[in-house]
Amino acid sequence: MKKYFIAGILVWAPLSITIWVIAWGLGLLDGVFGSVMHAIIIVLPEDAARDLQHFRDLPGVGILIVIVVILLTGLTAINFAGQWWLKVWDKFVNRIPIVRSIYSSVQQVSSTLFSGSGQAFSKALLIRYPHADSWAIAFQTGIPAREVTAKLGEDYVNVFLPTTPNPTSGFFMIVPRAQTIELEMSVEEALKHIVSMGSVPPNSSSGLTASQLPHHF
Repeated sequence: MKKYFIAGILVWAPLSITIWVIAWGLGLLDGVFGSVMHAIIIVLPEDAARDLQHFRDLPGVGILIVIVVILLTGLTAINFAGQWWLKVWDKFVNRIPIVRSIYSSVQQVSSTLFSGSGQAFSKALLIRYPHADSWAIAFQTGIPAREVTAKLGEDYVNVFLPTTPNPTSGFFMIVPRAQTIELEMSVEEALKHIVSMGSVPPNSSSGLTASQLPHHF
């Protein structure tokens, strides 16, 4: 019974987690649409608000509209007129106290992560952590700021050390380049290796085969 139960978990766990992540993402998109619609419904007359509420309650409408809005925004942003409007919007937001600090920080991080250029998460490295006799896998995220480089006086790199099994949290560290070892595995392979707590080796198939099912305990 123990063997069959664990074999069943190995089959259903990846599927269940995948469905949960997709459902969370779709719920997030629908929540964004619902918040905007709720604000509009409040200021509309009662008859128009009632019709709009019926439209809001249609299943899947919020997700589709948010996706369409994102695509149209991206299409607009890549042309000349869209670039001009983005500059105007940035100037407007940067004049608002508190908001400008949050907006500019998020904008810089997202531009670095989603752009094809830059050094963010470009390499998987081995670094000494938490002491000199142990190693951990980290990701190179760039080079230190000019002031940091001037103070340290050596060749250093910025790295992000993710935690296991939740890689969304971790530590930002500045380490000497000479004390890092660049890995040949890709960032995706290294991330899978970290999430699995070292149980999934690089270049291995992520799918479950019959040979991976437990035979005895």
